[in-house]
Amino acid sequence: MRKNEDGFRRLLMAGTAGASLILSLSSAHVAMAQDSAPAAAAEEEAEPAIVVTGSRIDRKGFEAPTPTTVIGETELRQGARPSIAQVLNDLPQFRATQSPASTVANTNSSASAMDLRGLGVTRTLTLLNNRRFTGSSDLNTIPQGLVKRVEVVTGGASAAWGSGAIGGVVNIILDDNLQGLTIGAQNGVSSRGDGYRYSFDATFGTKFADGRGHFMIGGEYQNDQGILDRNSRKNVGSANLFSPVGGDHDYVLVRDVNSSTTSLGGLITSGTLKGQTFNTDGTLRAFQYGSQVSGSSMVGGEGVSTNDEYALTNPYQRVNSYARASFEVGDATFWADGSYSRIWAKYPFYAENGTYTLSASNPYLSQSIRNQLAAAGESSIKVGRFFEDYGYRTFGYYRQNVEGAVGVDGSFADGKWRYSAYYSHGENRNMQSYDNQITGSNLTAALDAVRDSSGNIVCRVALTDPSTACRPLNILGEGAASQAAIDYVFGNVARVVYTTKLDSAGASLRGDPFSTWAGPVSVAFGGEARWEEQVTNSLDATSAAKGFSRFNFSPLDGGFNVQEVFGEVAVPLLDQPFSKLDVNGAARYSRYSTSGGIWSWKLGLTDRLFDNLLIRVSRSRDIRSGSLAELFTTTTTSFTTVAENGNTYNITRYGGGNANLKPEIGSTLTLGAVFTPTFLPGFNLSVDYYDIKLKDAITSLGAQDIISGCGNGNTALCDSIVRDASGAPTTIYTTYINLAEYKTKGVDIEASYTLPLNKVSDGLGGTMRFRGLATYVDKVLINDGMTSVDRAGDVGDNVSFGTPHWRATGSVNYTSQDVSIDARVRYVGGGKFNHALDIANNDIGSRVYVDLGGQVNVDKFTLFANINNLFDRDPPLTTYGAIHYDTIGRYMTVGAKVRF
Repeated sequence: MRKNEDGFRRLLMAGTAGASLILSLSSAHVAMAQDSAPAAAAEEEAEPAIVVTGSRIDRKGFEAPTPTTVIGETELRQGARPSIAQVLNDLPQFRATQSPASTVANTNSSASAMDLRGLGVTRTLTLLNNRRFTGSSDLNTIPQGLVKRVEVVTGGASAAWGSGAIGGVVNIILDDNLQGLTIGAQNGVSSRGDGYRYSFDATFGTKFADGRGHFMIGGEYQNDQGILDRNSRKNVGSANLFSPVGGDHDYVLVRDVNSSTTSLGGLITSGTLKGQTFNTDGTLRAFQYGSQVSGSSMVGGEGVSTNDEYALTNPYQRVNSYARASFEVGDATFWADGSYSRIWAKYPFYAENGTYTLSASNPYLSQSIRNQLAAAGESSIKVGRFFEDYGYRTFGYYRQNVEGAVGVDGSFADGKWRYSAYYSHGENRNMQSYDNQITGSNLTAALDAVRDSSGNIVCRVALTDPSTACRPLNILGEGAASQAAIDYVFGNVARVVYTTKLDSAGASLRGDPFSTWAGPVSVAFGGEARWEEQVTNSLDATSAAKGFSRFNFSPLDGGFNVQEVFGEVAVPLLDQPFSKLDVNGAARYSRYSTSGGIWSWKLGLTDRLFDNLLIRVSRSRDIRSGSLAELFTTTTTSFTTVAENGNTYNITRYGGGNANLKPEIGSTLTLGAVFTPTFLPGFNLSVDYYDIKLKDAITSLGAQDIISGCGNGNTALCDSIVRDASGAPTTIYTTYINLAEYKTKGVDIEASYTLPLNKVSDGLGGTMRFRGLATYVDKVLINDGMTSVDRAGDVGDNVSFGTPHWRATGSVNYTSQDVSIDARVRYVGGGKFNHALDIANNDIGSRVYVDLGGQVNVDKFTLFANINNLFDRDPPLTTYGAIHYDTIGRYMTVGAKVRF
């Protein structure tokens, strides 16, 4: 550890924001103190914990030109977040993604992946201890008690780390020096008494064989009951875009927007009885329309909104476990690890609804109604119906991840050269099911009701096939149907099971082969290979025949493999008190079985001036081939609202894979400076500008973007829209495609200051730590080949790549041996709901959230409490989701840990 003293000193000077160091010795000591470790032990652990370069090269003193932020124990604790993904979503560099606490109506429930720069989750490479793993698409799978820190490399890093790192790299580092046994538990609940969550966790680590061996194991169980009632929160219930008749704008965002063409008892939507709804006894009364009616929507009235039925947050349960054993043999350390995780839930989604045609002679119609239809010469009626009385669709799932890896890390030539090699295999089994949805052919048969020769009401098919299972369905009035008919129409279950497999292997060699006049030249090179595959284990027969009304699972079978070789070099050019100049370069060749070979590269330069200012610049060519989901995914289904020509429509959105996708190519420029003044130890300030251009971007457009693009003349997008006889859109297909171009640019700002209070006064103890991070996104340009749309500042839902201009987080932490107190402020900028639409109230205001937390150490016990969103700030008014903003409101967590 004492070798290369000058390089280590330069590393320390880089500071928190300098891409090479996030925790100063004092703050590392603080982190250890939070675990009730003795002060001496904290100092011993501080040094080896702080080398972070964001590069394959691990020479101390090397400052990589790509910015790196590290989330240490203080940040991991703040907010008492239930998963690593939600911890990272608090950082301004990330665009908030779907999680159990931020869901919309889709079939990918509770998966949490990371999205750096708002480029999409597939462009953030997520690693566990420097290697790929099958749980990267859902960070709910990692036991939080084992996480030591998270390194976030912001900027193009494909050449150093591999395909997918266009937005950057998230590297989760586990504590492989864990000692002792820790057992913990915590509970959380919102100030409204819902959203109850509780969890248990335990970790254990020990050395053996005179310290040459180490074993660690950890696990956790969590149960989150979710929040099913969206209307328990302001602004996230039945709000929607509405087209006012004769208004000054095309649309207005308004609360309590409901369907004007359906009702719970059945609304007649055509003919002489139009506007009448059925009572429970089958008689008619006038439907209560809202204060304003436009097309199929209205404000108020007795209609129903699907947006009311979606869960605010998904309930779920999860179990995670991880174990690792290592053993030193000479200068080599052999290791093996394994993990198991499972997350599962089953909860109501929303009710079936639609408009159905009945014969005017349907025997469930009263004689009076049949007479009126006959007098009007009408042979049928159309009835719009919400089937809440027969229960909501119920969505169920479990995702089970099993993974194991073996490897070796070592050195030779007196430690001048270091090597690593590993092989891992992981399998993720994903089951999804839908109960209580309509089987289309059964509904058609059940609605065609007649009387048989005995006067009984039966399905028409029963007249010729008495053995049929069909039972006639009465949809005229709530609760009117027989259970047998409900079972026949709603009884089939959609179910599918997929297994995703990942095999990966890699080897690397790192060292300093020679020195220049300015210091050692460092190199890293190696190779990696991986094989990815997804197979369908089972699929229900009705889905296979596309027989359900909307949600039909599809088979997904496909795979690819890739082989890569890479190299990286860092060359010091100048080592003087006034300037320490280094250049860095990396290159990688990747050969995909689906698309052939492709190069990525990076060039960078750093210059530390007078040990106070670090200047850094990098330029990279980054690549990404299509993922399994993008190439081969099953059909995904979601529901949303789109606006077109002054009207709004509820539509079904289907997504799917595309095996003909080309690799996308990114070009990233970063320019930055890090100020670490020697006259103010513990202070760090960094400012980094980034400019990312992505060609042939692989993406699936939002439904509104497809509608808007079609209206702007992109005929290819028009082909993705299915319309009814009146021309209204009913279905939109959003298959993955290669867009023409995608651009984003902005600025990251990070500042921190660590102040041991004994430097202020000898009588004071503990440490104060101040930290602030902010990101300004100037542009998010999406070019579909016809038009270019800037989505920076668009913060409404149903907007692809919508991103606030500003996000920021600031925190103050006081820590002593016995007490830790945290205060954090989170800022999310406002903007337009959707600047491409003429909305009367298009402006959305910013939000500031305040979080407080604290913990007390008493002997072996730690007690902690936390309040998120202390002032209970409401989210802005949106349609069905507010992913950038807090929708839960004030949330309180308490817990305890005991160490042995």
